[in-house]
Amino acid sequence: MAEPLWHWDELVKAEGGTADGRPPGDQIDGIAIDSRAIAPGDLFVALQDKRDGHDFVTNAFAAGAAAALVNVDYERRPADGALLRVEDTLRGLERIAAAARARLAPNARVIAVTGSAGKTTTKEMLKAALSRLGPTHAADKSFNNHWGVPLTLARMPRDTKFGVFEIGMNHAGEIAPLAKMVRPHVAIVLNVLEAHLGHFASTEEIAEEKAQIFTGLIEGGTAIYHAESAHADVLRRAAEQSDCNVQTFGLGNENDAKSTGHDGPHQDPLDPRYAGVRFKDDNLSVQCRLPAPGSHIAMNAAAAMLAIRAVGGDVELAARGFEDLTAPEGRGARYLFDIPGGQFLLIDESYNANPGSMAAAIHTARKAVQGDFKRLVLVLGDMLELGDHSGRLHLALKSDIDPCRDVLVFTAGDRMAALFDALEPGRKGGKGALPADIEQQLLAAVRPGDVVMVKGSNGARTFMLAAALRRHFASG
Repeated sequence: MAEPLWHWDELVKAEGGTADGRPPGDQIDGIAIDSRAIAPGDLFVALQDKRDGHDFVTNAFAAGAAAALVNVDYERRPADGALLRVEDTLRGLERIAAAARARLAPNARVIAVTGSAGKTTTKEMLKAALSRLGPTHAADKSFNNHWGVPLTLARMPRDTKFGVFEIGMNHAGEIAPLAKMVRPHVAIVLNVLEAHLGHFASTEEIAEEKAQIFTGLIEGGTAIYHAESAHADVLRRAAEQSDCNVQTFGLGNENDAKSTGHDGPHQDPLDPRYAGVRFKDDNLSVQCRLPAPGSHIAMNAAAAMLAIRAVGGDVELAARGFEDLTAPEGRGARYLFDIPGGQFLLIDESYNANPGSMAAAIHTARKAVQGDFKRLVLVLGDMLELGDHSGRLHLALKSDIDPCRDVLVFTAGDRMAALFDALEPGRKGGKGALPADIEQQLLAAVRPGDVVMVKGSNGARTFMLAAALRRHFASG
């Protein structure tokens, strides 16, 4: 019989809090911070964030929670079960996270990933590949912030052999504490792009913050970064200061892992295609099936495979795990729809956006315009958190659109409006302040042979247009 995630007494000891009651069976099978996501046997953590989780403790018990982590001053209600009282529930979650990391077996290995784009995709690559080598734990979603990282750690089973964590930020000073909590054996910086530039003076400052992931490395750990990044020197210096092994990935032969994937035409735009990774130390080449086309995805695969080799994994066996991959929702998933007169292809990149990832998505979508697919339809939402650079960076996307032979552009948001206005009249599909303002225009414009790519920052809610396209044409 499998061990529970936590025994009640070890959880109380890890917390250093006060137990008020005991759960049935004295065990905890899972941890949740949303009362609507409670499974029987879970510990509910009443975080005080945008909403106060203490208002939902009783709801969590009604849904089957075994216990709840609450602040010391929480007033018990009649339907409440076992409580674990602490001074601050976020700090309490962090203590559980630290205990979960500390109880891993000596031969277990932990990998942490950061970057301006591609964190979740790379995490999923690592999860799929390492699962071929042993019990692997990673977040179900993009849990990469001040509560997402400790929650993912706290949920880590005691028999985990490989742990994979993504670490994000949008302000300075956020990465180092999370990296030191995770204590990875391998830390990866995928890229440095103009994301969250509104909170930093320059992309060099962003690179310096991303490089803080190396400060969490255990002794003898490995720092991995993209050697062809514009800020590779910043990343290299930070890695060397952390006194760790330093390895690089990129397109050049001098890299420890070279991406041999390419962006050339392919016959089937739904085919995720394969990309190669070649290792410098023994010239071994491994083929990886990508979840979606794109040279940026192939580069993520090179980083992932280098990390697997760094933890002693069999890269050829691990690569077979890539066969199980599909593009995460909103991150390059492709849908083919039958419509009167033919078909159109939807590329859903709507989860998030920054200037670098937007340019890469446009470039990749352009490659799908071939064969029966003749026209590119771009549906672009605002890119947020760019500060004073916003106008320039939105307008700069015109240079990525200009090479398109037959393109129609829709924009949603006030920031994207300047780009729309700068386009030639024949390339303008429609613009609006909100996604809903252009929804009907977009649905009416789609025709057979179109490749429709949707992308924007999550806060711009461009994902609503991707959902509208799927809903409308699936029902049609």
